[in-house]
Amino acid sequence: MDFLNAIVAFSNFVLIPATAYGAQLALGALGVTLIYGILRFSNFAHGDTMAFGAMVTILATWGLQGAGVSLGVLPTALLALPVGIAGTALLVLGTDRAIYAFYREQRAKPVVLVIVSMGVMFMMNGLVRFIIGPDDQRFADGARFIVKARDFKEWSGLREGLAIKTSQGITIVAAVLVVILLFWFLNRTRTGKSMRAYSDNEDLALLSGINPERVVMITWIIVAALATVAGVLYGLDKSFKPFTYFQLLLPIFASAIVGGLGSPLGAIVGGFVIAFSEVTITYAWKKVLTYLMPDSLDPSGLVQLLSTDYKFAVSFMILVIVLLFRPTGIFSGRAG
Repeated sequence: MDFLNAIVAFSNFVLIPATAYGAQLALGALGVTLIYGILRFSNFAHGDTMAFGAMVTILATWGLQGAGVSLGVLPTALLALPVGIAGTALLVLGTDRAIYAFYREQRAKPVVLVIVSMGVMFMMNGLVRFIIGPDDQRFADGARFIVKARDFKEWSGLREGLAIKTSQGITIVAAVLVVILLFWFLNRTRTGKSMRAYSDNEDLALLSGINPERVVMITWIIVAALATVAGVLYGLDKSFKPFTYFQLLLPIFASAIVGGLGSPLGAIVGGFVIAFSEVTITYAWKKVLTYLMPDSLDPSGLVQLLSTDYKFAVSFMILVIVLLFRPTGIFSGRAG
C-alpha cells in the first residue's frame, strides 16, 4: 500500500503537473522554433504574444460568460479561443508588415532582428497591461477536476488521493491534437512543404516559384495560433498575469534550444525535458520518500534541492550546459 501511495503522491505533484507544463512549454517552443527556422531570427516577443492571445481570449470569454454562454463542464475559454487566435494573428501580421518587413528587405543580420523583437516585446507587454491590467485574472469555469482526490480515496482505499484538474487534461489532449495537426500540415500539404523548402534553402525555394510573402504570412498565422493556445492553456492551468508570460520566455527558449533550435520535434522534447527538470528539482520529496523508506530512515527535512522560487534558474542552468557542450541541441538544430 505504501508503494501505491508513493506512486499516487508522485503522480499528483510531479508526473501530472510536469506533463501539463511540458505540453505548454512545447507549444510555446514550437512557435519560437518556427520563427527561427523559417524567418531566421530569435523572436523575443513570443512570450508577450502568448500573453496577448490569452488576453483576447479572456476578454471574449468574459463576454460569453456575461451573455450566459458556457460549455458546461468544459471552460468557456475553449469557445473563445478562435477569437483569441484571430486577434493575435492580426497583431503579428500587422507587426510584421509595419516593422519586420523593412528589416527583411534590408537583409538585416539576425542580431538586428533580435534587438527589434525585444522592442516589440516591450510594446506588446505594455499594450497587454494597459488593456487588462497587471494583476492576476481568473477566467476558468466549468468543472474544476476530472478526478477528485476524495473520490479516488473512497474508490481505492489509499491514504493518498489522485487529483487531475480539468485544465491539465485539456492541456495534454489539446497539445497532442495541435502537434498532430501541425506535423500533418508541414509534411502533407503543399503550403507546409513550401515552408520547409523555404526554411532549408531560401534561394532555391525562390527559384522554384515559392512566394516568400505567402510563406511569411502563413508562418505568422501558425505562430499566432500556437502562442494563443499555449497562453490560454497556461492561464487555465495556473492564472493569467502579463508579467508571468515575460518570465516564461526563458523556459520556452531553453526548451527550443535544448531540443535543437529550428527542429519542431526538438521543441516538443525540449519542452518536456525543461518541465520535468524544473518540477523534479524544486519538488519537496519528503512525502514520497516517507512512503518508500523504512520508519528509521524517514527524512526529517523537505528533501528539496531548490525552492520553487528558483524554478526558472533550473531552465537557465540547463540552457547554459547545453550551449556549452551541445549548442545544436538534442536533435541537432541550427547552431547559428
